[in-house]
Amino acid sequence: MKTDNKPWFWIPLLNFASGLPYAIIISVSVIMYKNLGITNEDIGVYTSLLYLPWVIKPLWSPLIELIGTKRKWFLLMQLIISIAFLLVGFTIPLNGFFTMTLSIFWVAAFASASNDIASDGFYLLVLPEDKQSFFIGIRSTFYRLSMLAGNGLVVLFAGYLEHKFGDNTKAWSYTMICVGLLMTFITVYNFIFTPKNEINAVENKKETPHQNFGTIFISFFKKKQIGLILTFILVFRLGESQLLKMLSPFLLDSKELGGMGLDTEAVGIIYGTCGVAALTIGGILGGIAISKQGLTKWMFPMFLAMHLPIIGFILLAFFHPTSIYYIYAVVIVEQFGYGFGFTAFMMYLIHVAEGESKTAHYALATGFMALGMMLPGMLSGYIQKFLGYQNFFVWVLIATIPGLILSRFLTFPKDFGKKSEEV
Repeated sequence: MKTDNKPWFWIPLLNFASGLPYAIIISVSVIMYKNLGITNEDIGVYTSLLYLPWVIKPLWSPLIELIGTKRKWFLLMQLIISIAFLLVGFTIPLNGFFTMTLSIFWVAAFASASNDIASDGFYLLVLPEDKQSFFIGIRSTFYRLSMLAGNGLVVLFAGYLEHKFGDNTKAWSYTMICVGLLMTFITVYNFIFTPKNEINAVENKKETPHQNFGTIFISFFKKKQIGLILTFILVFRLGESQLLKMLSPFLLDSKELGGMGLDTEAVGIIYGTCGVAALTIGGILGGIAISKQGLTKWMFPMFLAMHLPIIGFILLAFFHPTSIYYIYAVVIVEQFGYGFGFTAFMMYLIHVAEGESKTAHYALATGFMALGMMLPGMLSGYIQKFLGYQNFFVWVLIATIPGLILSRFLTFPKDFGKKSEEV
C-alpha cells in the first residue's frame, strides 16, 4: 500500500490505538478504582500522576525522531500496552492490587506516550499538508471515540459483569483482560494496514542532516510567541482537567454525597451510545469547518462550544433531576461540543509544530498540554471535597476563562488549516 493513498484505512485505527490506552489509564482507571473502594482523594492524586509520561515525553521524543522509523516505534509500543493491560487484569484479584496495578499502568503510560509521539509524527510526515486539516477532525474523532469506547463500552461491560458476578474485583479483572486482547487485535490491524514507507520522513532527514538531540529542543523554544504559546497550552485545559477526574465519581456517588447515584452500567450506557454519536458528529463537523474556512474563523467559536456545556453539569449538581434523560441531554451537548471544539485546539498544536522536527516539536507541545492536565487533576479530588459538587462545577467553568482570553492573542496564518484542494 502506498503512503499517500487510502488514509481512511489507517488513520482511524491508528488514532484509536492512541486514545484507547489513554482512556483506560487516565479515565477508566478512575471508575475502576472507585468501584474497588479507593477514595476520591487518592484517585485524584495517583491517577493524575499517570499523566507524567505524557508530560515528560519530550525528553525522549528526539530519539524517536532520529532512531528507526515511526512505524516500528508505534507497533512495538502498542504491543507493550497490550501486554500491560493483560497483566493488570491478572493482578487485580491479588493483595496490594492498588500499588501493583498503578505500577503496571505506569509502564503502559510510558509506552502509550511513546506510541503517541510516533503516531503523531507518522501522520505529520506521511499525510500531505493540505490533507491534514481535513483529517485532523477524523483523527480527533477517532481518538475521542476510543476514549468513549473506554468510558462507555468498556465501563458498560464492566458494569454488566459486576451485576452478573456480584463481585467487582472479578468483573474488573475480566474486563481488563478483554481490553488487553482488544489492544492486541488493534496492534495486528495497524501492522497490516499502516503504510510501510515513510517517504517524507526520509526526505526530511536528507534535508536536515545538522539536527541532533539538543538543536531539536532549542529550535522549539525559539518559535515566535513561544512564551504566550506555552502559557496558553498550560491553562487551556485547566477546567477540563478537573472535570474529567471528578465527573465519573459525580455520576456514581449517591445523592446523599451530592452525586447522581448511577451504577457503573448506566454510566457506560450514557457515554457508549448517545455520547459516541454526538462526539463523532462534532469532530467530523469541526474538521470540515476548519478545512473549508480556516482556523482563524473557527478557533474561538469552537473553544466556546467546548467549554460552555459545563453549565449542564452545574445544573445537574444543583437540581438533581430524577429523569435520566436530563443526564443524556447534558452528555450529548458536552460530547458534541468537545468533539467540535477540541479539533481547533489540536489543529493549533499542529501549527505550533510546523517546521523542522515536527514529531519532536508536536511532542513538546502535547507534553506541556499533559502538564496542564496533570497538576490540576491531582488537586481535583481535594477541591471537590472542599467545595462540594455544586460549587466544584462552577469553579471548573470559571477555570476555562484564562485559556479563552489568551486564545485571542495567538497569531497564525489567516487561512491556516484551509485545504487548497479536494481531499
